[in-house]
Amino acid sequence: MSLKLLLALLAFSGIVGAVIGYVFRWLFALARKSSIEVEVKQLLFDAREEAKKITTRAEEESRKHVAILENELKEKEEKVARMEDRVFKREESLDKKQTELNAEVEGLKVRIEEIKVIKERASVLLAQRSEELAKVAGLTKEEAEELLYKELAREGEEDLMVRLQKLERDGLEKIERRAKEILTTAIHRLGNSVASDTMATAITIPNDELKGKIIGKEGRNIKAFERAAGVEVIIDDTPGSILISSFDPIRRAIARVALENLIIDGRIQPAKIEETVEKAKNEIQKIIKEKGEQAAFETGVLNLDPRLLQILGRLYFRTSYGQNVLQHSIEMAHLSGMIAEELGANPQIARAGALLHDIGKALDHDIQGTHVEIGRRVLQKFGVNEEVVKAMQAHHEEYPYETVESIIVQVADAISGGRPGARRDSVENYLKRLADIEEITNSFGGVEKSYAISAGREVRVFVRPEEMSDLAARELARNIALRIENELKYPGEIKVAVIRETRAIEFAR
Repeated sequence: MSLKLLLALLAFSGIVGAVIGYVFRWLFALARKSSIEVEVKQLLFDAREEAKKITTRAEEESRKHVAILENELKEKEEKVARMEDRVFKREESLDKKQTELNAEVEGLKVRIEEIKVIKERASVLLAQRSEELAKVAGLTKEEAEELLYKELAREGEEDLMVRLQKLERDGLEKIERRAKEILTTAIHRLGNSVASDTMATAITIPNDELKGKIIGKEGRNIKAFERAAGVEVIIDDTPGSILISSFDPIRRAIARVALENLIIDGRIQPAKIEETVEKAKNEIQKIIKEKGEQAAFETGVLNLDPRLLQILGRLYFRTSYGQNVLQHSIEMAHLSGMIAEELGANPQIARAGALLHDIGKALDHDIQGTHVEIGRRVLQKFGVNEEVVKAMQAHHEEYPYETVESIIVQVADAISGGRPGARRDSVENYLKRLADIEEITNSFGGVEKSYAISAGREVRVFVRPEEMSDLAARELARNIALRIENELKYPGEIKVAVIRETRAIEFAR
């Protein structure tokens, strides 16, 4: 009996436990469901808040865009209003001119009628006079008419000659006055600087200790630099400055770029100097190209061959009587364009002819002939318009004036070169003397290169050692000095230094 009761209790306990477990499981599921609902509600709340923020930002952005569009629309409306106002004023002006023209036409019609009446009266009076003369002179009508016509012709001829002389005199005065007005207007519209070129370039150095490095041991660095660049380096007590002197502006520019790069690099030695000078020459070639392209763009002369622009850019480093040739050509192009517009000629042809008129000067050291003839051959080689060639070739009257533009280019050349302070004859003669010295030295056999330095008081001649002995170098120095004495005029004396240097180079690998 007790066993059955125990089993019944166990069964009841199992049922109760199952019921309690089910109840706890249901409560856990219910709690979990509530937690999920809370999370979902939180996510929905966060999403709504984020949506509100996005909406607010979108509204602000839209307001900004609307404000920008409204401003642009307002500006366009104002612009259209101004244009409408200008059009309205122009229409009013045209209406006024039309009214004036109509009035003038009516006046002319009245004058024509008056002239017709006068002519008719004159014909009647002439007929009456002819009849009276015929009666008085006892002549027939035909004879009287012939006599009258001869008398009128004689009087008319005298009156016509007087009038022609007056018209010729007045016409020449008007033409001369008009020419002066055109030239004055062109000069006033173009006010370029006429600063002259210099013979030396100052290089700023960060400290005076670099002067010793630039000079080098026993002066080997400065000698190597002067030989590679063809300039004279002046190092004195002036703080923070080194002076580069040469009559050739291209050499000065190359030397300036090379020395600045050496100062930045800090490694100043003969091998590095030669390498840096070569790099500087390439940089100057780039500058020459840029200057040629810039000049063509500034003057509006387009579609030129790139090689022609490279030649044109070389004029940036060329001077004529102290005046920069490229700047002179640009100034002439502007002047020619203005004058051509005033005269009704072709401004494009005039500008191109003026810009390229001195291009032969960039090559006159390499090619035989005057710079005009060289320039003609260069332009024809690169297919430049024949009208442009005609416009440039007559600026020194070596060729006849074939077009109006050729006369304009010659006039612009005279204006640009005749500006006060634009040119200096003494500077040009000085540069020519230095160029002549180098030309004489380079004409001797065995000479590699030569440089005139120290304002023309010294010329350094570098010879090829395999072609010349030391004794021959001494003889060469004497021959150069004698030829300079015989062919050139100069103050003081000129030192001729012939340098023969032998190098032995090997590579350790």
